[in-house]
Amino acid sequence: MSRRPDFLAPSALADLAAGVAGSGGSTVPVREVWTGDVLAELPQTAAADVPGVLATARAAGAAWAAWPLERRLDVIDRFHELLRRDTERLLDLVQAESGKARRTGFNEVVDILMLAAHYLKRAPRLLAPQQVSGPLPVVSGSTVTRRPLGVVLVIAPWNFPLTTGIGDAVPALIAGNAVVLKPDNQTALSTLYAARLLREAGLPRDVLQVVCAEGGDLGPGLVEGVDHVMFTGSVSTGRVIAAQAGAAMVPVTLELGGKNPMIVLPDADLDATVTGALQGCFDNAGQLCMHIERIYVHDTVYTTFRDKFVAAAEGMDQRAGYDYGAELGALVSGRQLATVDAQVRDAVTKGATVLTGGAPDAELGPTFYPPTVLEGVTEGMTLFREETFGPVVALHRYGSVDDAVTAANDSAYGLNACVWGGDLAAARAVAERLEAGTVNVNDCMAVAFASKAAPQAGAKQSGQGGRHGDEGILKYTRPHVIGVLKKQVMATPAGTTREAFAKQAAQTLRLMGLAKRFKL
Repeated sequence: MSRRPDFLAPSALADLAAGVAGSGGSTVPVREVWTGDVLAELPQTAAADVPGVLATARAAGAAWAAWPLERRLDVIDRFHELLRRDTERLLDLVQAESGKARRTGFNEVVDILMLAAHYLKRAPRLLAPQQVSGPLPVVSGSTVTRRPLGVVLVIAPWNFPLTTGIGDAVPALIAGNAVVLKPDNQTALSTLYAARLLREAGLPRDVLQVVCAEGGDLGPGLVEGVDHVMFTGSVSTGRVIAAQAGAAMVPVTLELGGKNPMIVLPDADLDATVTGALQGCFDNAGQLCMHIERIYVHDTVYTTFRDKFVAAAEGMDQRAGYDYGAELGALVSGRQLATVDAQVRDAVTKGATVLTGGAPDAELGPTFYPPTVLEGVTEGMTLFREETFGPVVALHRYGSVDDAVTAANDSAYGLNACVWGGDLAAARAVAERLEAGTVNVNDCMAVAFASKAAPQAGAKQSGQGGRHGDEGILKYTRPHVIGVLKKQVMATPAGTTREAFAKQAAQTLRLMGLAKRFKL
């Protein structure tokens, strides 16, 4: 492994960890994944701290909301510059606490840069007051303004702390909200560093507060005390969050798990498909909600694809290192390693065949698991339906496109899917039939997710609501409508007879027809 960067010195990281809001006094260790060495002792926010954190955020948010939009955008613009300036330091942190390859970490930084740039361009139009016509042209009309909700809670997982933490906070901040951001303890340091950059860019300190705690230690009071919850994580935890939010009438956005399928059509460019599948299946060691866990390959090209794919997986550069050399890093923890390994062993015990990988690689480090490709995965095996969240993929043959589509849709999840084929029209027609929030043609995930103008959301048990697109910022606002009637022509005078009202009603219906005809 390349030498640990000087930036990760204990004194620097202790100062960073001190940025946790409402520290209750206890700490937990944050460890370098590749070695197990303690990087920092992370202060923990206590349940008793929550009311104070929320009150501080609400007060700071009211002042922030009063800033002109242009001034708030200036902060995000400066943050974009600082993020580019400090990319290498941020990547050191991301790698140390998550174990991912630096290339994957770099993509995370680029994702935030793209998202910030998109909303810097789009927000002025979306958040500007809009004049809309009223029920009677000329004499009536309404003005729609977008007001911030107040305090937004963002709960981010460990696999992509910047994309799902800072990335979800940025549009909420632009819209004028305060944000309470709860990262996973294991990846809190990179979140805290990005929060520091936002403050350096001019964000008032209390407008963004980072709280840290294990699981549900902060209790339902955190969810119940905010005005919107953006949660990314497991289905089981998402259900708990949704129940707590629903009881308090707090709107919630959930991005949950996936068991994402890939369909390889018989006319696909197999070399390009294999290259794409490597990233789609094994990026971030498979710890990605949108990554591919099931590949359906047509009978006529199955053997060729399988052999090429297995050979390519075996040739991937997997190792620890604070440089851009490795293609693949480690799993985030021993717990995640045990989960992945248990699913693979269960499948093998029940008859599946391991084509490559299939066991931890202790020589590389304590949590390394190699790219693993399986055949013969069937109903009754845990990984047939459950999300594995590791560098493991199952290959399946199919004879007809109908069979492939049926198999791909046979899942409780519907987050992401992809289709590979030479005839783009035919591939797109297959993509239209897949039950997923995002479907990519000749790409596994990046095209749809990186299209910041397009919403990214899950179907079925993969979530509700979404991020990106216009919805990605408007969900953090509430519309405020003022209707104006310039002259009173709508009220029915007191004492109007039945005959007069009937005549007036007939005239109104004729006017409605004209309005529709001439699109008034």
